[in-house]
Amino acid sequence: MSRAPLTAVRRALRVGRRGGGTLFATLAAIGEGRRTPSPAVAAARFQSITRALAALHGVRLERRGELPDGPCVLVANHVSWLDAIVLGQLAPCAPIAKGEVAGWPVIGAGGRALGVSFVDRSSPMSGAVALRRALRVLGAGASVLNFPEGTTTDGTRLLPFRRGVFGVARLAGAPIVPIALSYASPAIAWTGGASFAPHYVQTAARDEIVARVTFGSPILPWPRDSARILAAAARHEIAALLGLPSWTASTGGSHDPADRVRVPAARPDAVLPPAERRLRALP
Repeated sequence: MSRAPLTAVRRALRVGRRGGGTLFATLAAIGEGRRTPSPAVAAARFQSITRALAALHGVRLERRGELPDGPCVLVANHVSWLDAIVLGQLAPCAPIAKGEVAGWPVIGAGGRALGVSFVDRSSPMSGAVALRRALRVLGAGASVLNFPEGTTTDGTRLLPFRRGVFGVARLAGAPIVPIALSYASPAIAWTGGASFAPHYVQTAARDEIVARVTFGSPILPWPRDSARILAAAARHEIAALLGLPSWTASTGGSHDPADRVRVPAARPDAVLPPAERRLRALP
């Protein structure tokens, strides 16, 4: 047998092992989540499971800097669905995610069981509920993880930051930790119209995934600081850590009109490709 078929078999087996392990871990989390754990317990469980999933998927972490002691608000640029796994393993934390993911089979239920707060962007009430939960998490001694861009990019730009979680940090008096996240391979980026399942298969087939995480200096909120000011400061720091062009860290921060026109169209975030695309792929 030639080398190419053997390589394809190995990749298929790797995807099957990693996909099966992810499904098992998610179902186990759903079972344990029926007990309605406290925010601190759910945050610790999220860290434990993401650490296991990172190891299962061959994630090798290149880390610069350290997290401060105690609860904090972790904010990072958003590149891939893998981001929450990469960062979740670093501290007990509760992520805030967009509401579309809540409807994904198994994954949505697993996220809820692990303390993930899903936000429906069309509902101000949904956002308020998620922010109240974030306050409870910080009060329980765990951290909050958020990707304030609200969607993913290819990592070569930084989108406007949503303010909500920065207001939570101000109310709780919790330090904000800016995090710059990137991957050695550009193919890890999950952008545009890509559906989850095909991208997962491509990512899980890799022998190794190198993730680079750099922690910026913590931002300590003062009572007079607005959420807008805090968001702009965090965005400026992340842009500098990523080495992005100066316009991405302009004084306009997350409300610079020039930045708004660079926001890409919303991705459908489907688990599988649209039906017509799947049918065209059939022989």
